[in-house]
Amino acid sequence: MGSDKIIMGIDPGTNIMGFGVISVTNGKPSYVGMGVVDLRKEPDHFAKIKAVTIKVAELLEIYKPDTLSIESPFVDKNPQVMLKLGRAQGAAITTALLRGIPVYEYAPRKAKAAITGNGAASKEQVSTMIQRILNVELDVKYLDATDALAIALCHYYDFSSPLGGSSKNNSSWEQFLKENPGRINKK
Repeated sequence: MGSDKIIMGIDPGTNIMGFGVISVTNGKPSYVGMGVVDLRKEPDHFAKIKAVTIKVAELLEIYKPDTLSIESPFVDKNPQVMLKLGRAQGAAITTALLRGIPVYEYAPRKAKAAITGNGAASKEQVSTMIQRILNVELDVKYLDATDALAIALCHYYDFSSPLGGSSKNNSSWEQFLKENPGRINKK
């Protein structure tokens, strides 16, 4: 991943949607912002989908991300829950794609593993590691937002890995060095 990129992560939900934004400058990620969108006040599921679309559009205008990374829906025993989460995710994805912003999807376990080394880590463990990685103090009431930051960081790690991530096919170290000239130490 080259320099000066903005990555937005979204943890879609039908009650609470988390978002987190990082910037990558000279190969180093840093905290930009995060928050949650409370959808519980919306009268029905379709009003929630509309609110997701409107809020994601606003966030894209504010932060102007180069890419959007989004958490894939987890498998739930209740098919209605999965369907509703999928709709919320689809609304966020479509909003980004209509603005020409590439979208990348990551499983929750992959993001947790990328941040903590443990795909079964708790939200609190993810939050603690995010704070250490980004050198920022975060309020625990925003665990959905720290999950979104984890999705953004997972995307950063996936694309900056010299071994190539699951989302792109880095063919060699030569390709990595060509794409990341600022990471070469010429001592």
